[in-house]
Amino acid sequence: MNEKKTSGFASKWGFILASVGSAVGMANVWGFPYKVGSNGGAAFLLIYLLFVVIFSYVALPAEFSMGRRAATGTLGAYENAWATRGKTAGKLGGFIGWLPLAGSMCIAIGYAVILSYILKALVDSVAGSLMTCNTAQWFEGFAMNGFSVVPYHVIMVVVTLLTLRFGADSIEKTNKIIMPVFFLIFLVLAVRIFFMPGAAAGYSFMFTPQWEVLGDPMIWIWAMGQAFFSLSVTGSGMIVYGAYLSKKEDVVGVACHTGLFDTIAAVMAALVIIPACFAYNMDVGAGPGLLFVTLPNILQDIPFGQIFAIILYVAMLCAGVSSLQNMFEAVA
Repeated sequence: MNEKKTSGFASKWGFILASVGSAVGMANVWGFPYKVGSNGGAAFLLIYLLFVVIFSYVALPAEFSMGRRAATGTLGAYENAWATRGKTAGKLGGFIGWLPLAGSMCIAIGYAVILSYILKALVDSVAGSLMTCNTAQWFEGFAMNGFSVVPYHVIMVVVTLLTLRFGADSIEKTNKIIMPVFFLIFLVLAVRIFFMPGAAAGYSFMFTPQWEVLGDPMIWIWAMGQAFFSLSVTGSGMIVYGAYLSKKEDVVGVACHTGLFDTIAAVMAALVIIPACFAYNMDVGAGPGLLFVTLPNILQDIPFGQIFAIILYVAMLCAGVSSLQNMFEAVA
């Protein structure tokens, strides 16, 4: 496979923020809170943290190292790795590399649609219509209606592609803005939720383990899958980012920093969503409905709810675009 060699990130923290940007996304902001809510609260959190530590020391460094050694894209990296067993094995490796690459593309297609939902929610929050509607009917009105969000979909794809125009340099610069904004916004939301009556029950649920669920193998499987997805360990995207990593950097160190900040983002999202659900007696295991039905319903009832809705969906777009960058870059 003849693939174009890459130019690198300008700094260690630029690489870490880009990697965190890839890892932080829907898996953190909607997936993590509802899986915590439906799988035993703190017990699930403890298992999840165990797998995050393991993958941050093993899986992420392996992908970064594989990409850095080959200094090229997914196909070239797989060919390079398999070629250590011989020329024929190298060709087979290049063929196998199409599998995770196709997976990234398929995930990106669905991911871009979810981002179009978030952009619509942001537009309706700014217009004020989301603050007065029946949120369940509002969500069903476009989620169950074919081609209803095509303009938003096109906008999100084009915007993301524009941020990739100059490769690592573009990714680094945009994530130096996007990720601090994301963390700041969710910190503001977490502080606001902290003062809501009834939120304390949510914190108790999050941090009081239900030890009996540890005997359920499915809880372990869900936690492991969430850690894989949350850290963006896909056999493709992080390999490509590794191709941009300087030979001087400690691969395990940057992987651990990525895992740390990704986990902070997931916990911050849970500290917003789970206490809010308890404060309003809503189901914390509601899945995607948390983001498009439950939270808008809550925001309708709190002071300055429209402002907080705008803040929430801007943060979601930041997380989503940074993740979509990685998927598109892997294919590009």
